[in-house]
Amino acid sequence: MAYYRLQYRQTFYLLRNFKRFYFAAPKIHRMPTPTYPQPGQIPPQTQTHAPQPGLQHEMTPRPIDTGLEGDGLEEYKGIGKLKDKVAIVTGGDSGIGRAVSIMFAREGADVAVVYLPKEQKDAEVTRRAVEEAGRKCLLIPKDVSREQDCVSLVQTTIDTFGHLDILVNNAAVQHMKESITELSTDQLDQTFKTNIYSMFWITREALKHMRTGSAVINTTSVTAYKGSPHLLDYSATKGAIVSFTRSLALQLAPKGIRVNAVAPGPIWTPLQPASRPEDNVESFQEKVPPLGRVGQPAEVGPSYVFLASKEASYYTGQVLHPNGGYIING
Repeated sequence: MAYYRLQYRQTFYLLRNFKRFYFAAPKIHRMPTPTYPQPGQIPPQTQTHAPQPGLQHEMTPRPIDTGLEGDGLEEYKGIGKLKDKVAIVTGGDSGIGRAVSIMFAREGADVAVVYLPKEQKDAEVTRRAVEEAGRKCLLIPKDVSREQDCVSLVQTTIDTFGHLDILVNNAAVQHMKESITELSTDQLDQTFKTNIYSMFWITREALKHMRTGSAVINTTSVTAYKGSPHLLDYSATKGAIVSFTRSLALQLAPKGIRVNAVAPGPIWTPLQPASRPEDNVESFQEKVPPLGRVGQPAEVGPSYVFLASKEASYYTGQVLHPNGGYIING
């Protein structure tokens, strides 16, 4: 009995001392170290290229391609979800397209990156990153607003890799205008041909080579759901992409080809400084969603990886919304 009384006293004193220390000690609530740019940390800037594209290597700060926020930035690591797949990514030289291209490569896919000739410098960066992941990268400088270029880019991919499993229709342009009265027919033509006509042209050609299990992923936008008074033509094309995605998904479901979309919110990509006046970049980062800042391409890329992978085998006609917390019903 003496032994048990001794054990009881020792336990009692240990617990009492622990409680005294625990409740007396100041509480330290460790907050995550902010690693993505916060509001006010992106300086005023614009790019005067006429016409677009925007160039990522001219941006300050550069968009974050593959760093995921945790305790500091942690690089995206693949686990072979797309092993030996072949993907086309339009607009793959920079921004969201670059993040998708690199993440696809880290998951085991070879990637055909489509971009405008003016974006060659950015495209070379993407190619190096894909090759560093141990995969092949085919650079295809084409203008997707031209039907023949859309046809030829698919054929070039097939000639190089022999097959096609994933199509990411991502290339887009946007031009800010205060009023519909400022919208020219030429601008409407360019926006619609680049943003939505290209999806018809490329997908029509790509489907000749796609089979059961293949995936089409289209980039729409939060503006398709919320609207945007200064991006009237752009928003209209993004709304069209939602309907295109849903209708094509119904058409291709019997063939086992899945069609989905991603609708990013405000993301720091070359499209922003290329389409906004210098002072507007500041207001762009201030009008933020509930999470309190603009997003980075690295935060959007995983949505495309998921939709391209077998983990999304029961998804078609759907839209994912990496938008920082905007509530979207539609």
